[in-house]
Amino acid sequence: MLVRRGPLMRPVLRPVGSPLLRGMLIGGTAYAAGRGAARNAQREQDQNEAIAQLQTQQTQQQAQQPEAPAPATAAPAAAPTVTEQLTQLGGLLQQGLISQEEFAAAKAKILDR
Repeated sequence: MLVRRGPLMRPVLRPVGSPLLRGMLIGGTAYAAGRGAARNAQREQDQNEAIAQLQTQQTQQQAQQPEAPAPATAAPAAAPTVTEQLTQLGGLLQQGLISQEEFAAAKAKILDR
């Protein structure tokens, strides 16, 4: 007959530290990060939908607005007469905006036409 010496069961070796606590900490952090990323993605999607709605509203409003008629073009002004040009030059001379020499040169130019 055989006699065994020693324990029938091997002792359980446990790792040093708290692996369950470490696993909860890592898992909780990963869960929180994933939840935050999902929230940010949802917020961005909501913003994109709101922008798309505003753009469609603007295009609809632009399509509904009748086009404004083109402004009537003014008839080309008739060229000022020689008398009107000399009167304008005389006014500039009296206001001191042009000198006597400039007045004489402009007057000669107008009269030579």
